[in-house]
Amino acid sequence: MVPRGPEGGLRKVSWVTIDDLIAAARAGSARATGRLLSFVESPRRDEVLDALGDVAQARVVGITGPPGAGKSTTAGALVGAYRADDKRVAVLAVDPSSPYSGGALLGDRIRMSAHINDPGVLIRSVAARGHLGGLAAAVPAAIRLVSALHYDVVILETVGVGQSEIEIAAVADPTVVVLNPGAGDAVQAAKAGLLEVADIVAVNKADRDGADQTVRDLRAETDVPILKLVAAQGQGIDELRGLIENHHRTDNPGRRSARARAQILSLAQTLLRQHEDLDALADAVAAGRTDPYAAAARLVVPRAVS
Repeated sequence: MVPRGPEGGLRKVSWVTIDDLIAAARAGSARATGRLLSFVESPRRDEVLDALGDVAQARVVGITGPPGAGKSTTAGALVGAYRADDKRVAVLAVDPSSPYSGGALLGDRIRMSAHINDPGVLIRSVAARGHLGGLAAAVPAAIRLVSALHYDVVILETVGVGQSEIEIAAVADPTVVVLNPGAGDAVQAAKAGLLEVADIVAVNKADRDGADQTVRDLRAETDVPILKLVAAQGQGIDELRGLIENHHRTDNPGRRSARARAQILSLAQTLLRQHEDLDALADAVAAGRTDPYAAAARLVVPRAVS
């Protein structure tokens, strides 16, 4: 039996197990869900994953793009569209700049505030600590957890700039790149490699001058679907969701395997960066006692560091 306080919330007791927390989270406890999400960002991650067993993964929609493009506004509008169909939605925002205390809810994200008190919506930041410039190592685990808690859709949003915008394609399908009219966004996105990972491109704030020209510029750079949005007013959101659904319908085992392969390689790189022998091997290479090829092999197949 899951221990509960006077108002039905999970009591703070030392003997609550991971299984207890999972049961409470599935029963609707936001506190239990929060604790489990904190665990997947901690050394207890494997305990949580082992307790989940087999999981049918929720649909994962990635939203990325340059700062100020309107990613959060677009994500919030999509949440509203999914909730209108009674879909449970988890929003995971990867913040590479500053971890929220304990992985706190994004209460300061004004565009998400309409959904904060909706029990069918989970909004959570995941700090990218421990993964230089890229997606948080906890993201795949967080996606697996919320899938096991019966969320239907995961919206994965990157905050800021960096390698996370590129790596989002490893876990999301589709990846939606949000850009603005003018300001050379189309050219900059192409240079940054964003268009290479885009499955859908959304030109947000399309009521501004230059939107049509930006669409034309993008069509010269990519063959993926391009649409215009005014996300703050909900314009174009139904079309965006339709494109997302069409993309999901074309998913296949080969594409899923490719995403899984990219996830494995990304996480392996993170583990290698954190390897306890890395500094010693770097010193050995710098001193000429070994070469980078042998050192790299030793990280993969550990042996004594000379």
